[in-house]
Amino acid sequence: MKQGFLFLIVGALSYISVSAQTKWSADPMHTDAAFSVKHLGLSFVDGDFTKASGTMESKSATDFNDAKIDYIIETASIDTRVEARNNHLKTDDFFNVAKYPEMKLVSVSFKKIKGNTYKMVANLTIRDITKPVVFTVTQNGGPITDPWGKTRIGFTATTTIDRHQFGMKYNDKLPSGVEAVASMVSIVVNTELVKD
Repeated sequence: MKQGFLFLIVGALSYISVSAQTKWSADPMHTDAAFSVKHLGLSFVDGDFTKASGTMESKSATDFNDAKIDYIIETASIDTRVEARNNHLKTDDFFNVAKYPEMKLVSVSFKKIKGNTYKMVANLTIRDITKPVVFTVTQNGGPITDPWGKTRIGFTATTTIDRHQFGMKYNDKLPSGVEAVASMVSIVVNTELVKD
């Protein structure tokens, strides 16, 4: 009887050990989502979303293979340094921030390619349209212990999306047929995560 009881305890402890995850929270002061899009076929307009929050669960503080990632970006925080352009981007031509206040990113898989580079497949939701998107993710360094005793890690994730696939309807063109605002948008997400 005692042996059976001990077996159950050891089994439970083993399960807890195997299933334990390291939890991280994005530092909002050091996390943002930037974008760049071609304008009139001539130059690039860039900007970012200054309010983003997120979490990550990893196997340990040093093993990020198969990590689970969940981020929310506030669309009204868009900033291109030009107020009139910001206001246009907030309308139904683009993000319709009144109706769709958040973009969401939830990982489906997170696999190390080599060294400090990972491939992340994530469900990206913009304007309530969800599509799988592939990101290249670079671990920038860490984990480190910051001056306040917290454990931190940093990543940069990059991808390119077709904005029309996410319901952004603005489609003005020059007489030559060149898009006033290009369909393809480059995205860069920079984040520092703090171990909970």
